[in-house]
Amino acid sequence: MKRLIGISAAALLMACQPASSEKQAAAPIDMAQTIDYFEGAWTPQQTGPLLDKTMRLRFPYDASLLSAGEQEAVKELLAAGARLHSLYLDQVHPQSRAVEAAMAGTDRQDLKDLFRMMKGPIATTLENTREPFLNVAASTTPRNVYPSDSSREALDAFIAAHPEKKSDLLHLRSVVKNANDANKAEALATLDAHPALEVLHPGLIETIKQAEGYFALPYSVAYAEDILFVYDRLMAAASAIENDDVSFARFLRLRARDLLADDYDGGDATWVTGNFTGNLNAQIGSYETYDDALYGVKSFFSLSLLQRDKEKSEELASSIGDIQEIEDSLPYAANKTVRSNIPVSVYNIIADFGQARGTNTATILPNEGHLSRQFGRTILIRSTVLRNEEIFEESLSAFRAATSANHHDDLGINGNFYRTLWHEIGHYMGPDQTKIGEDIDAALQDNADLIEEMKADLVSLFSALKLYKAGNYTEAQLRSIYAGGILRVLNKNRPRREQAYGTMQLVQWNWFLDKGVLTFDEGKLSIHYDKYPAAVESLLTEVLNLQYQGNREAAAAFVDEWTAWDKDLHGVIGAAMKASETSRFRLVTYEALGE
Repeated sequence: MKRLIGISAAALLMACQPASSEKQAAAPIDMAQTIDYFEGAWTPQQTGPLLDKTMRLRFPYDASLLSAGEQEAVKELLAAGARLHSLYLDQVHPQSRAVEAAMAGTDRQDLKDLFRMMKGPIATTLENTREPFLNVAASTTPRNVYPSDSSREALDAFIAAHPEKKSDLLHLRSVVKNANDANKAEALATLDAHPALEVLHPGLIETIKQAEGYFALPYSVAYAEDILFVYDRLMAAASAIENDDVSFARFLRLRARDLLADDYDGGDATWVTGNFTGNLNAQIGSYETYDDALYGVKSFFSLSLLQRDKEKSEELASSIGDIQEIEDSLPYAANKTVRSNIPVSVYNIIADFGQARGTNTATILPNEGHLSRQFGRTILIRSTVLRNEEIFEESLSAFRAATSANHHDDLGINGNFYRTLWHEIGHYMGPDQTKIGEDIDAALQDNADLIEEMKADLVSLFSALKLYKAGNYTEAQLRSIYAGGILRVLNKNRPRREQAYGTMQLVQWNWFLDKGVLTFDEGKLSIHYDKYPAAVESLLTEVLNLQYQGNREAAAAFVDEWTAWDKDLHGVIGAAMKASETSRFRLVTYEALGE
């Protein structure tokens, strides 16, 4: 085996120099695979009900608004995104990538559409169940980032017996492997073929050789060919854009190296604090853990390529006000100092890939506590989605179906815009560590995402009244924000416990019912706005305390207590919203991809 002990920085960079995107080999596909993925596939009669409930959106792209260098960078970043999309498919289901290749050989457009919309071969049905629509294995809790035969109980027992391995096995960016001879040999061969990865992960070879039971493989090693391809594309994009936006070029180069090291500190620091002067921004890498149904700690890949709306960004930034004042007013004792000049911009979507594909409205990153404490966070508002009239009309229809007639004009598109903005700011506020100094994600594990998302929802609603009193909102805007907060929590189906968003929404719905914000009569909900602030503050107090205490069992018990589903109340409202809908799902295509 080739060992590279004293490699210089120059040699490391030479080992990873960008190659032409045309010459780079495609991701390997197992040609020995003989499965007919279309045998027994859903018929058009089965795919039809889902596709009939699908809103089709096409996001435009005007290259003339970009410089020549930016246009070239876009091409490279789109190539990187396409590869990360395939990598995401592999993370969520072990057969997704082979199915993606097989899709080219079928003329069943309904199956192609469903695969694209569901981001894999497992469909979420109208009843909110998860079912394969092709000839593939059913979705499992480990997804494809833990061994397929593993369980939470088995891994917990192994970690309890080997606590020194916990940080590696539950690392944000590692795949857990069974420590058998085949897996170890494959990992060692990858490191031998790519000595730069060995340098960036010192001690990994010996760890793999000595592993018993399970071992953790960094994403850059587990997905080496994909990551090196993306590295090349980011470096090429950086070179293309350097004369237009040197700060963005610097970020791209650092992010390329981050992907090889599975440590995003350098890139994230530059991303959050950099003064990007051009038209582009991008979210690149693996951040969010929503797809990890086993522990809730593994991040999944995405890339969002965004075009800044400079005028709207400047207008929005000037309207935010003093974030520290809101933080100081939150109902918890361990308030912290936050950056009131948190970078926030409004963007139009050029293309989304991987976990980000769909109609995500906004993002705040990074998530890692030490980075947000040291450098802050950045907020990316997607105007393409939030200002989309078709999406808003569908939301308004659902709101009116659920509520009594006197509320039908309460919801407005601008109210939901500001509710979403302050949801993202809300992620930046409240405790970022438990009382013993542990990261909240590590402490709450599979409950962390839903508690965090609920906190952000509640901070948004909590701050609305203060911003109204400060003159930032009109009375109509405040009511619209509150109405959007109600629509946010109404579920059409009972959520599965693994669904972070749906579960935290149900907790809020039940809390609002209990506190009298919502009453149910003759199949409709009435909103009692006078009770809104107290109910929000009381639930926010509970949620902030759960984060600060960092007790996973207590968080799980709280969620279980507040997720009851009454078919004669929740079921009736859900049915009314379903009866009003013209769409449940969204299939997005992008002009930038020639779609």
